[in-house]
Amino acid sequence: MTAHQMTSIQPSSRLAPTALMLGNIVTGCSVLAPAGLLPQLAEGLSVEVHTAGLLITFGAVVLCICSPLTAWLTSRFDRRLLLAVTLLVLSLGNLASAFAPDYASLLAIRLVMLAVGALYTPQAAGTAALISPVEKRGSTIAYVFLGWSLAAAVGLPLITFIGSHTGWRNAYLAVAAAGAISFGLLTWRLPSGLKGAPVELTTWIALGRNRLVVLLLLITMLQMSGQFVIFTFMGPLLTKLTGADPNQVGLVFAIYGVCGFLGVVIATRIVDGWGAYRTSLLFSCLLFTGIALWTIGAGAYALMAGAVAVWGLGFASTNSMQQVRLVAAAPPLASASVSLNTSVLYIGQAIGSAVGGSLFARDALGATGPVAMGFVVLALLAILASRPRVPVAAMA
Repeated sequence: MTAHQMTSIQPSSRLAPTALMLGNIVTGCSVLAPAGLLPQLAEGLSVEVHTAGLLITFGAVVLCICSPLTAWLTSRFDRRLLLAVTLLVLSLGNLASAFAPDYASLLAIRLVMLAVGALYTPQAAGTAALISPVEKRGSTIAYVFLGWSLAAAVGLPLITFIGSHTGWRNAYLAVAAAGAISFGLLTWRLPSGLKGAPVELTTWIALGRNRLVVLLLLITMLQMSGQFVIFTFMGPLLTKLTGADPNQVGLVFAIYGVCGFLGVVIATRIVDGWGAYRTSLLFSCLLFTGIALWTIGAGAYALMAGAVAVWGLGFASTNSMQQVRLVAAAPPLASASVSLNTSVLYIGQAIGSAVGGSLFARDALGATGPVAMGFVVLALLAILASRPRVPVAAMA
């Protein structure tokens, strides 16, 4: 993009990061919705809870495949058109989900919706890099990823509340309405003419040869695998282990999301000064501490809720820092590397939810915490291995 193009785009893009962030709220709600609705989906569709959990597992598989694939196929498209169409598909997909007659139909609708929805998060991050000055790029990308935190902080508790009080179909209708609003705002505020560097086969080869990029992708996968061993079945686990009712489950989701929001806000404020590596290490340690406390406090609602607060501080901020580090590791390849990060994020979701579902089906509820901790310990070791070889101040 030329300096002239940047000058002409900047005035009209003043609210563009906010529009991108709101789109991530819709994307996050679309991906996470089944986690807040598992009991209602299982009852309404006459399936087991762990079968309903496969909506997350299979959805994550589609997302991890389609994220880099769609980044490659659509790299030459205008970003406003691409992102707006993606939000429209998410809105229509959630609308169709509300009227799904059975489990198979709901699964099919979800897979089609997420095959297109896989575009949004990596392309939003790449677009944020295009519309922000270099010195503010890290904080702008982190801000755009606040959408995922808000999806967990506000969206998922609301989905859980609506689903438990008025039915899971109304929850999907609410997400569809939010998608329509986000579609309109993004179309209005995001400037046209934004295009990233074309993604070619050589792009993927170059990323595969970049040791730091590969290590960062491994970190993302391990972090998400560990979290989703528990998160996918957090509601049923709370109910079985503590006797929590739907309102108490919704409160824990809210704590998780609000603390996730606070974590990203803090990370956004300190990353430009601390550097992405140290910021990532800090919040990954909080992530591990929270999951460890959940494991120790299993069976006591108050202790588990407190553990989720600590865990929440790390869950979204760690991923935001991964995006920032990937952009810094290979700036010309940012669109492709961020799409790969999103892909392995969903691989982690698929692995974690599959492992968690297997444990849940075997009634091995006590094993979920230690298994989740194992994944996060491996992620921490990988983070230490990714330490910059030059002074952190120079990397910030």
